[in-house]
Amino acid sequence: MFEVTMQSGQIMVGDHQGIYVVKLVGDVRLNLCTSFDKFIDKMFSHGDFRGVVFDLYQAKGIDSTTLGLMAKIAMRVKERGVSKPLVLCDNAGLRHLLDKMGFDALMDITGDADNDAYQAEPAPLKCNTPDEHTAREMVLEAHRVLMSMNEQNEATFRDLVQALEVEQAALGGKSVLAR
Repeated sequence: MFEVTMQSGQIMVGDHQGIYVVKLVGDVRLNLCTSFDKFIDKMFSHGDFRGVVFDLYQAKGIDSTTLGLMAKIAMRVKERGVSKPLVLCDNAGLRHLLDKMGFDALMDITGDADNDAYQAEPAPLKCNTPDEHTAREMVLEAHRVLMSMNEQNEATFRDLVQALEVEQAALGGKSVLAR
């Protein structure tokens, strides 16, 4: 059962006729991301998949791992040949972050608070706190995705990714993500 008291953020998901809604609420961080990643795989396995809407109206903060998963979705959407994900966001700080990181190339971003782009009623995603190994893998994958978006992100996250790879090698873990 999802407990709001244990987490400062929440991910809610839903779908209506193949349009999937990902609603981020509060401060969304790594502790929610392994469940989010599993949802992404399920979402793309459905034959009725037609698009994604990110509802950020109630988001206060989004960490880079979550942003990496959002970019992962956008890249998979592009591979499918469907419309870019739509991001609903009226928070100036979050909009600036998305723009600065190059999300406008992958997604259509609007601050139109009256936008009724989806009819799904999202429900809380059951989120389990990841173990240390899973969390490290998730952070590494998400940051590799961010790096692949553009040169600025590549420079921004290069040192972090290299440090995580060194740490992983020192711990004897072989990444299934290493290429």
